[in-house]
Amino acid sequence: MVNIKILGAGCVNCRRLEAILVKLVDENKIEAHIEKVTDFDEIVKYPILGTPGLVINEKLVSAGRIPSLTELLNWLNGA
Repeated sequence: MVNIKILGAGCVNCRRLEAILVKLVDENKIEAHIEKVTDFDEIVKYPILGTPGLVINEKLVSAGRIPSLTELLNWLNGA
């Protein structure tokens, strides 16, 4: 199972990234747990300067942008 964390306070891009990930995981039948992390104390444990942040299996893979579908799928399949 892939553990995914979306880091952010709930901004538009954070919600957009979550929606994209939910759809991608469902369409590709990837067994995953998606968690939204909105607590500032938890977010600052990762080296990000901007949100949304994306953590896959405790590895920060993206911050401050919405990755492309290709990038997301590659990260999920590589996890």
